[in-house]
Amino acid sequence: MALDKPVPLTAEGKVMLEEELNHLLEVRRPEVADRIQQAKLDGDISESGEYEDAKNEQAWLEGRIRTLEYRIQHAQIIEGPQGDTIGLGSKVQIQDADGDTYDWMIVGSAEASPRLSRISNESPVGQALMGRKKGETVRVNAPGGMEEFKILKVG
Repeated sequence: MALDKPVPLTAEGKVMLEEELNHLLEVRRPEVADRIQQAKLDGDISESGEYEDAKNEQAWLEGRIRTLEYRIQHAQIIEGPQGDTIGLGSKVQIQDADGDTYDWMIVGSAEASPRLSRISNESPVGQALMGRKKGETVRVNAPGGMEEFKILKVG
């Protein structure tokens, strides 16, 4: 039997996944089931685009539910950074060569969301920052080429 891989999550990230799971189970799953039922009632399902679309949505939904259940079941809560070294749970401020600054929280891939300023420890920038300290400069091989970032703050 293969060992299940722990899923690093912040406490807040685990709550967000649990809320999403509850929404999918209590709201979206019944909505999709109703769409499928309605499409069946509308007639010949072999030619029904609505039926096919609803079945595809149901397949995606069930896959997402299984993914969320796995992540929640195997969650390993990140306690936050230890000291001034960047690790999972660290909040960092970095500056690029153009002087633009970015504030990020380093999280596991299960809760990474750039729009929420959360980057994965497995992303190129996240990997480069892990184990580093304020004042250091990291080089990242980005899609547009090599980039340098100076670490301004670690919290």
